[in-house]
Parts: sequence; structure tokens; C-alpha cells
Amino acid sequence: MLSLPSTSSSISRKKYDVFLSFRGEDTRKNFTDHLYHALKRSGIITFRDDPKLEAGEEIAPELFKAIQQSWCSVIVFSESYATSGWCLDELTEIVKQKNDKGYKVFPVFYDVDPSDLRKQKGKVEEAFVEHEKRYDEDKLQRWRNALTQVANIKGWHLNHRHETEFIGDIVKKITARLCETYPIAHDELVGISSRLKELYAKIDIGEDDVRVIGICEMGGIGKTTLARVAYTQMSSHFEGKSFLAEVRDVSNKCGLVSLQKQLLSQILPDECFNFFNVYQGNVIINHRLSNKRVLIVLDDVDNLQHLKCLIGRRDWFGLGSRIIVTTRDEHLLRSYRVDDVYKPTTLNDSDAFRLFNLKAFGCENVPKEDFIELVEHVVGYAGGLPLALEILGSFLCDRDAIQWRSAIERLKRDSNKEILDRLQISFDGLEEREKKIFLDIACFFNGEEKDFVMKVLDGCEFFPDIGIDILIKKSLLTVNKYNQLRMHDLLQEMGRKIVREKSIDELGKRCRLWEERDVYHVLTTKTGTEMIEGIIIDNKREMNKTLTLSADAFLKMKRLRLLRVICHSNCRDLVYLSSELRLLDWTGYPFKSLPLSFKPENLVAILLSYSNIEQPWKENKPMHKLKVINLQGSENLIKTPNFKTAPNIESLVLEGCTRLSYVDPSVGVLKRLKLLNLRGCKSLRSLPTKIGMESLEELILSGCSNLKSFPEIDGKMECLLRLYLDGTNIEQIPPSIGHLSSLVLLNLKDCRNLVSLPGSIGGCTSLKTLNLSGCYKVENLPENL
Repeated sequence: MLSLPSTSSSISRKKYDVFLSFRGEDTRKNFTDHLYHALKRSGIITFRDDPKLEAGEEIAPELFKAIQQSWCSVIVFSESYATSGWCLDELTEIVKQKNDKGYKVFPVFYDVDPSDLRKQKGKVEEAFVEHEKRYDEDKLQRWRNALTQVANIKGWHLNHRHETEFIGDIVKKITARLCETYPIAHDELVGISSRLKELYAKIDIGEDDVRVIGICEMGGIGKTTLARVAYTQMSSHFEGKSFLAEVRDVSNKCGLVSLQKQLLSQILPDECFNFFNVYQGNVIINHRLSNKRVLIVLDDVDNLQHLKCLIGRRDWFGLGSRIIVTTRDEHLLRSYRVDDVYKPTTLNDSDAFRLFNLKAFGCENVPKEDFIELVEHVVGYAGGLPLALEILGSFLCDRDAIQWRSAIERLKRDSNKEILDRLQISFDGLEEREKKIFLDIACFFNGEEKDFVMKVLDGCEFFPDIGIDILIKKSLLTVNKYNQLRMHDLLQEMGRKIVREKSIDELGKRCRLWEERDVYHVLTTKTGTEMIEGIIIDNKREMNKTLTLSADAFLKMKRLRLLRVICHSNCRDLVYLSSELRLLDWTGYPFKSLPLSFKPENLVAILLSYSNIEQPWKENKPMHKLKVINLQGSENLIKTPNFKTAPNIESLVLEGCTRLSYVDPSVGVLKRLKLLNLRGCKSLRSLPTKIGMESLEELILSGCSNLKSFPEIDGKMECLLRLYLDGTNIEQIPPSIGHLSSLVLLNLKDCRNLVSLPGSIGGCTSLKTLNLSGCYKVENLPENL
């Protein structure tokens, strides 16, 4: 995935990882020799000069070349380093490479004070006094500048430590930094550098623990390629390495024993392993690798047994070992107690265009102007998913603009099979209830508020508390900062494709209908069947005309759970709604009541905003599952129904019901009610004399201009956080307001007849906001407020 074509340019790998700069007379046979061999043992390719190169006074050209062919320099500043013009010439070239090309420099202060180097004092000053006798001022100034610049870099100080420990720390840090500076080969990820940097911060190969890191996200985002690049870059720093590709597929086809043998054979290539069950494999892996520093990648894991049988416990491997696991299932990683999880994101716009252009045109920019808009369409469709960008770019390569337009139109109707098949792997591994949740969200609820969707799905007995968590952990769903459920557009399309393919030709036999043309066809031809569980009627975008519904439009839909009508529709009568309905969402519902035959016992949410409803339901019908009522803007509603048969309502929105004059006292039995919104109910004159909804968090009476009194408050209303009485005609606040110990906001703006506040308001100990603007008759506030 995300590969750049071979024609693109890239920086080639340097000949050396490290160039060692040191004063030979001081440290060649002790500290620097030990450091050199420690670097080599860690797989770091290190250059140090041969003593015979120092035959002349001028630095040998071979050393300049070695500096330029190295990724970084380690400079060992010893006591007499500055006495060598040879060393100072090396240092000057190193600084030049640093300033010109971003070359890495790591100073080691071996019993030397960096300030002596910066300010050229002490022995450094004495050395320059001698240099002044032999060299011109320009050279001396270059040396001085180089010393000052490098001495200002944070480096390593011996500080009377044991040299072996000191050298060990240096090697660890250089190893970790080198991984970040290796070039990316031309056939690897666009935009990978930032991902690698974030991943390496979690891997941290400079530490002596055994660490397991997961890479987890949706399919097609580049997990495997990222892991392979990291593996390639880091492998030289380990005593053994193994990359087990496609663990899920290989395990299903060949079994876990074959993977255990592959792991051992890659790390110990000269040995033959002959065992026949995973338990023997576990013992051998533990026994043979427990003292070996290894790097292991397990790619595409989907079962905890994969981890238990391939990497078992951390003490199966030597200190410093690193294990990377790629998966779509975050819960699997958490169950194994991995040390950290890295979640790569989709590509930003710049990288997405770059990758697509490279695949489609072989260069980073669109070569022809007439393709610019077409490219924007395709890249927008891919949604930053590397897999989609790569497949579509390769498919459109060398095709003309007419063919591009044809392909784009086809994508609108039929998504690319290769992309969706790859994504469907995650769906296929779900249990049946999770599959139903996924398809409901893909067809109806993508972008909806999580808590509302959970209520509906719970009413469908899908157990969404665990089901949605599973979808999130399997990288099929996210929850954004606004608590909305979000699904990548291509995952949504994959889900919808699954629904379509269950009944390709007979639209009325699909379990879910959402596309305007399909819905229009089924309703106008009356071909709906009992297979339909959910339907959205919205013909504003394509059909652009009013849909006329027959009285028996839903008669055959006996299993209909979800009904949404969000467009203007003509319907003179309605004789039937399924008793399986959990969600009834019908903007502009044209009838005065629900059908007489309708049994609402399964309803979870009634959303009939701007409807003609006068009586939502018959008072003797049990509605124990009902949690949400929204009748906003229903101007024909004169009174609320009796709520005794619907005691579990959590949200009641009657905002803008301008003719509503009466709220049934039974609202007081709603012990689970959290929101009561009566904003703008201008005809409302009174409320029940006493209210005590113990779960109520928000009560909105804003703009109820005929409301003259506010009821007594039961001591059980300890959850109320926000009370809006602005624009009402109330004259006084009852003393029982002191019971509202959790109240944080009280809005009394423009309560022009309010005379005073009761002293008991001091009991509102959590109150943070009190708005009294426009309350002209309130002259004094209670002292205890």
C-alpha cells in the first residue's frame, strides 16, 4: 500500500551509519575502541580512521568522503582533542554537513567540560595558542566556530561512570535515533515518515525491556507496510528477527504449528525444528529465545491464540526484544496487555493527492488540466484510505478523461469490488448481533448521536453496550468528540453493498432500504415484503418531487423496525404500521394520531416534529420501551397524553407546540426523564402543582409567556442541572427551589413580573450562572446567595 513507483527519486542508503571522530593518542586503544566494537555488535555500521591515514599533517581525502557517506557522527571530545588540527578539520567538515544537509551529530564529553570547548579556555585555549603559530586566521576561526557549535549540542558526559555502562547508554540512544533517520526506500509509503516517528517513540529500542506494540486500525490503512518498513530499518539492531505475514490466513490454512516453525526458522536459520503441536512449540520458543534479543512482527492477527502460541509471555525473549502486532481488533491487543497501541490515521489531503497521482500518472502532480477536477472526485471518494487510493489510481492509469468520467459515475452506483472485499474481512468475523448493528449504522445511523442510537438498538435487543464497543475495537466504528458515531465512507459503502447483494434484483426483499430510487420503486409498485426491517424515505436529492404514499404503503412490512420519513409526502390515510417498530421518525407526519391498529409496545423513539398530531397514542396502550418523544413544532397538539403507560421516557421535547395548554400530571411519574423541553409553548398556562422527576437534568420553559407560576419542587430532584425560565410570566420562585443542590444554571432573563428570589435559593450550592437581566422588579438578592 501507499507505494511510490520505481521512477520516483529517493535518497539512497548511506555507506556508514556512524563516523567516529576522536583524538587517536587519547582514546584509540581504550574508550573509542570499546565504543567502536559495541556499535558494531549492535549492527551499526561504523567508520573509524586507520592510523596509517594520519601519516600527513593534512586530513586525508578518504576521511572527508567517509563523513559525507555517513548518516551521523559521534565525536569523542577528550582532553587533547583540540590540539589536533586533523581532528579540528574533521569537526569543521562534520559541522558543514550538519548545517547544509541536516546531518546528525552526537558529542561525547570524555572527561571534558563543554564550556571549555565553547569558550575555548583552559587546555583548549593553550592548543589554539600553538595553532596560531602554524595556521592562518580564517582556518582558526572555522575551527573555533565548529567547536562552539558542537559544544552547544546536548551530548553524553562520562561524569566518573563506569565506561561499559556509559558506552551501553550511548549505543542505545544512537540505535534509537538511527532508526528514525534511515531513508525510506522508493517503493514504500507516501507520508510514512511522521508515522514511523510516532511508532518509534512507542517502540523505543533504546530501552532494555521486552516490549509488545500493537498497530491497530481499519483495513487498508497501511498497517502491514508500516510494520514492514519499521522491521527493515530496525532488524540490524537485533540478534534475531522474524516477520510472520498474514497470520490469520496462514493459521486458518496451515495451523499455528507451521507459524511457530516459521518463527524459529527465521530467527535460527541454521537449525531444524521438528515438533507436532503448539505446546511443544511454546516450550521450544521459550527455551531457545529467552536469552536472545529479537525483533518479531506478527502481521494481521485476529485471534488471541495467535499471540499466546507465538509470543506467549515476555520472558520468552531476551531483554531488549521488540514485538510488533498488526490487527484490526484493538480489544485483542488490550486482552494480551500490550505495552502500547499505535493507531495510524487516514492520509491528509496533500499525501492523498500525492499517492493517487503517483499511481495514476507516475508523478506527484496532475499532468493535464482537464484531469484536475476528476482527480478531486476520486480522492474525495477514497477518504484518505491508502488502499483505495492505490487501487483506484492503478485502475485509472493510462485511461483517458472519458473513461475516467465513466468510472466515476460507476463508482457512485457500484463501489470498487477489490476495495470493499478487503474491508469486508472485518465484518465477516463479527457475531450476528454485531453484524446487525453494523448494518443499521451503515444504512441509517452514520453520524448520529451515540446515546440516541444506543437506545434504539437496545430496544431491538441487539445489546449495543457491548456490540458498539466491539465494532469500535475492531476498527469498524469511531465516536467523535461530539459523541457521534462515525464510520469511514468506504466502510459504510461496504455495509450497504452487503445488504444489496442479499437481494440484487428484488428490491422489496432487501432487509434495509435507503436509496431514493429503490425506496420510490418499492413504495410506488407496492413490492415491499416482510423482509424489510428498516427504510428511509427521502426523495429530495434525486427524485425532486413529492412522494404520494398509499394508505397501505407499509402493510406488507411486518418486521419493520426502523421507519424514517424525512421528506414532504402526500398520504390521505394510513392503515398499518408494524408492531415491531422501534423508531418512528416522520417529519411533517400528516395525521392526527397513529393508526388505530398500531400496537406501540416496542416503540423506543417517536420523532414527529412539525406534524399534525393531536393525540400521539391511545392512553390504554402499554409503551414500556418508549424513551424518546419529540413533537417539536406540532402546532395541533393541545394537551400531552397520559404518561402512566410509558414510564421509562428519558427525553420529552414539545418545543414550539404553540397551542399546548396542558401538561398531564402523570409527567411526574417519569422517574427516568432527563430532559423536558417546553420552549416556546406560548399557550401553556400551568404545570402540575408539584414536580419531582428524580432523574431530570434539564428543564426548559423558555418563552412560555403565559406561564404565571412555577410548581413546588420535590426534594428528590437532586439531579437538575439547568433550569430555563427566561421569558415566562412567573411572579415568584417557590421556596422549595432550595432542594436543587446540583443546579448550576438558572436563567430568569426577562421575567418581568418576578418580584424577588426566596432566601432558600442559598440551598443551590452548585449554582454558577444566574441570569436576572430584564427582571426589573427584583431589587434585592438574598444575602446567602
